Amino acid sequence: MPATFAPSSDTAIPLQVIAEDALAEWLGDQPTTTKSWVNAHGFTGGLGQALTVSDRAGMPALALAGYGTEASRRRGRFALAAATMKLPKGAYRIIGGLPEDQVANEALGWLLSGYRFDRYRKQTGLVAGLVTPDGIDAALIEALVAGEILTRDLINTPASDMGPPDLEQAARDLADQHGASIHVTMGDDLLAQNFPMIHTVGRAADRAPRLIDMRWGKAGPKLTLVGKGVCFDTGGLNLKPSASMGLMKKDMGGAAAVLGLAHMIMATGLKLQLRVLIPAVENAVAGNAFRPQDILTSRKGLTVEINNTDAEGRLVLADALAFADEEKPDQIISMATLTGAARVAVGPDLVPYFSDDPGFVRSLEDAATQHADPVWRLPFHTPYETMIEPGIADLDNAPKGGFAGCITAALFLRRFVTDSPYAHFDLFGWQPSDAPARPKGGVGQATRALYAALGPLLKL
Repeated sequence: MPATFAPSSDTAIPLQVIAEDALAEWLGDQPTTTKSWVNAHGFTGGLGQALTVSDRAGMPALALAGYGTEASRRRGRFALAAATMKLPKGAYRIIGGLPEDQVANEALGWLLSGYRFDRYRKQTGLVAGLVTPDGIDAALIEALVAGEILTRDLINTPASDMGPPDLEQAARDLADQHGASIHVTMGDDLLAQNFPMIHTVGRAADRAPRLIDMRWGKAGPKLTLVGKGVCFDTGGLNLKPSASMGLMKKDMGGAAAVLGLAHMIMATGLKLQLRVLIPAVENAVAGNAFRPQDILTSRKGLTVEINNTDAEGRLVLADALAFADEEKPDQIISMATLTGAARVAVGPDLVPYFSDDPGFVRSLEDAATQHADPVWRLPFHTPYETMIEPGIADLDNAPKGGFAGCITAALFLRRFVTDSPYAHFDLFGWQPSDAPARPKGGVGQATRALYAALGPLLKL
């Protein structure tokens, strides 16, 4: 799958990008034969259209890619990628038609168009390569694409091949690639080292629960990423119905996202001290599974009443967040496929996030707009704190009533971070249907926006 730019070559086919409202002007400067060819093939500049114009020898001399209208481009992202799959085999060099501020995004979308999850079946991918457009940072874009591909591959892999040991191995492979260190606490050692809720959630599975701890960088601000690594979620004793269990291989999407973001950071050499914490478990059903009405004591000492064993992600994250907070880093960020309430609130395409830091919000939202990686801020609404306080214990893992489920989950997590700036992202991690550069399946969300926001946020 193409994940890098094609080498520059004199044989690269010139590619003109043409919006619908620019077609007539462009055609006015073309030879009669080109005009006739374009009109005969019904090319209008519509979004996703592609057309090659041959020379007298029948070889492609020019390619056209439709860029649609401003209205049609607002309905999605990676507009140029809509045409890439329709171009014949070869290397292409963009010669005009793209707005200057969109060249980098469209180049990234082109490379992502080559993604296919082909671990279990060979698939035909993109055959049109792109020569690096002028004025962009090719190494940066390739690093962003590689991080996104890592995230997609991890999410798409079924739990039979992506259990806690496999997720650990993926982290070890990434650490080896970038010279990072890694330490893993597993099984009963979790109890001995005071990670009781990670152990409790994962103890019923055949594959032992674990906490993955990866570190990279020796200087600069300290950034800790915490990713939910529930490799499969049956719901536990509060068993999910089959319709809700079907996509639970993606419940480690937070872990996949932080590993993808970690690759972007390490591959581009950002001057910071990175730590990645992933509680990797399966929420399984067995005689030793944790039960509704159990009360757990967390690493932080807060007690948690279990009112739904299917609200397990916040439990494993809580221990990891408390551990992260003990070092008082400059920023903690958690990413998790945490609540169905988030999908009800904003759908699958937007990522709700929580932060009380105006600087974080400003940096992130500027980056999200610039890099076509949309997010939507929801509040840490303090008056809802009473909803997560059951009375019999310090916290309730699944407040009754169903109101504000995304917010109450975020408030629950915030209780475990008291000494560090904190932001939380509630991902979906899945593209429900094919879209340009984003095929149906696992997808990275908010990671490119976060990468771009780190510079101003941490003053790198």
